Amino acid sequence: MDRVRKGRAGLRQRFGAAIAVGAAAALAVTALAAPAQSADSTAADAKAADVNVAKNAGFESDLSNWTCTANSGAAVTSPVHSGAKALKATPAGQSNAECSQIVTVKPNSTYKLSSWVQGSYAYLGARGTGTTDVSTWTPGNTSWQQLNTSFTTGANTTSVTVYTHGWYGQSAYYVDDVSVLGPDGGGGTDPVEIPAVPGGLKAGTTTSTSVDLSWNPVSTATGYTVYRDGTKVASPGGASTTVTGLTPETTYTFQVSATNAAGESAKSTSVSVRTPKGGGGDGGTVPKHALTGYWQNFDNGATVQKLRDVSSQYDIIAVSFADATTTQGQITFNLDPAVGYASTADFKADIAAKKAAGKSVILSVGGEKGTISVNSDASATAFANSAYALMQEYGFNGVDIDLENGLNPTYMTKALRQLSAKAGPNMVLTMAPQTIDMQSTSGGYFQTALNVKDILTVVNMQYYNSGSMLGCDGKVYSQGSVDFLTALACIQLEGGLDPSQVGIGVPASTRGAGSGYVAPSVVNNALDCLTRGTGCGSFKPSKTYPSLRGAMTWSTNWDATAGNAWSNAVGPKVHSLP
Repeated sequence: MDRVRKGRAGLRQRFGAAIAVGAAAALAVTALAAPAQSADSTAADAKAADVNVAKNAGFESDLSNWTCTANSGAAVTSPVHSGAKALKATPAGQSNAECSQIVTVKPNSTYKLSSWVQGSYAYLGARGTGTTDVSTWTPGNTSWQQLNTSFTTGANTTSVTVYTHGWYGQSAYYVDDVSVLGPDGGGGTDPVEIPAVPGGLKAGTTTSTSVDLSWNPVSTATGYTVYRDGTKVASPGGASTTVTGLTPETTYTFQVSATNAAGESAKSTSVSVRTPKGGGGDGGTVPKHALTGYWQNFDNGATVQKLRDVSSQYDIIAVSFADATTTQGQITFNLDPAVGYASTADFKADIAAKKAAGKSVILSVGGEKGTISVNSDASATAFANSAYALMQEYGFNGVDIDLENGLNPTYMTKALRQLSAKAGPNMVLTMAPQTIDMQSTSGGYFQTALNVKDILTVVNMQYYNSGSMLGCDGKVYSQGSVDFLTALACIQLEGGLDPSQVGIGVPASTRGAGSGYVAPSVVNNALDCLTRGTGCGSFKPSKTYPSLRGAMTWSTNWDATAGNAWSNAVGPKVHSLP
């Protein structure tokens, strides 16, 4: 539209017994008492002992700080006890798949050694303690099991080798969350304590396919894990996230845990959420079948209107257009004196009056001469913040995306989701792509529409100022006919949009566009063809779409110039659709 015209067992019993007897003998240890200390010294040391001297204890940094014999170890993402990774080590040949780390310790000190293990035979131990070296083991488990032991360092011991290994000829074992808990020997530490359980989990904006979740931050957490019905679905770094990919009219239970290098907290108290019925955004504020019209904030020879003069047939009025600023992605709105408002307050009053009458007034962004560009995280945020500020200032119900000079689906999606999060579920979101933009779901505009389907009200494609285009049947159709309207609409209807998110956009008069004008009777035939299966031309859709949203025109001003002939003919047809 331009400002001129459209402005996601065991082993065999004998072998197992032999291993068990040998291992039991090898693992016999004698505990040593720590040197006597004064009460004050003991208390001080106990406080100082609250560190884990093992580095990369959860293998989140792969095998950093660890050495595995014969390249037998690797960091894996499943199974894990906590965090995102764990160690998998596989014995082979003469290797028992030992993985070890030298930790810095304090002399004459006691350390608690533990780790979580899973899989086949797994051993955990420490050597070079300066006293009695220790180890413990398990014959294997299909779930995570904790191994625990302790050791005391000698008078001159400043480093100890902690290790884990499997058994010769056996299958792989897994290790996670190793802890060597005791006084800091000067080598630093991973976080000691597993974070507290997050509190305050609550659901925010909920659409048919997504829900916003937030919770109280945990000071020692470096990340969080979100569970949907017991399954991990997100790992945000902060205390909020949006879970997508949900099914309309479905109840879900969510929990969250906090994580750091020491491990993962227990899951929080759950919160239940039921998604609403599908069909896009606007929270039911727009009629099932709606007529959309663009109102010109400029004088180009069409009838100059105030919003109060716009025909009551229009359910959505798109104020055209927002303006770009010097900040990329940011938009503003400048009321043109040519439209006759005495003040901005008068304009705002008209918006309020239309809304009071049950209409939606939105701000259109773009147009044929629009220069707004959203192609980075910063510009996406700038767009969302500025659009929301204008909605707050003027009372707009939402926005229309009419970017006719290119659109980045990644960042426009981010921008619209940020805006939706601010504006809430009643935000009206429309789009007005050109015909070429909606020929394939691989196109940027079509991708964006599908990306925001859960918050999208309607796509009113411009069936004008276009050359011949392909219909959903692969045939070529020329603009200006009922077949052009129905065969091209079919691409959107079969390409993933809900019928309630599809509208037919046409000029209100021959002066409203350079080409592609069709009489209101042709528009009405196309609406009947798509919703009832009657009035079709040579193209007949394989099924009907009774919930089709309606129609759009450029513009209410050109409509008024022609005595509102378009809205008086198409409006009643739209409002009488099934």
